[in-house]
Amino acid sequence: MPITVDIDVILARRKMSVGELADRVGITPANLAVLKNGRAKAVRFTTLAALCEVLKCQPGDLLRWEAEDAAGG
Repeated sequence: MPITVDIDVILARRKMSVGELADRVGITPANLAVLKNGRAKAVRFTTLAALCEVLKCQPGDLLRWEAEDAAGG
C-alpha cells in the first residue's frame, strides 16, 4: 500500500510506548499495532485527531504517501 504510517518514528522521538499511547488515545494496543504496522484499511478521523493531540503532531507527521514501483505495485 502506498500509505506509510510513521507512528513508530514519533513514538521513538517522544520516548513513549505503544501501550502508553493506546491508553492515552483510548484504543486497544492491538488496534494501535494494526495501524502502526500498516495493516489497517482505514482510520477514523477521531482516532487520527486523538493521536495528533497526544503526540502533539500533525496528521502528515504520522501518514505519508509513497509511490508504488511499477514492478511490485
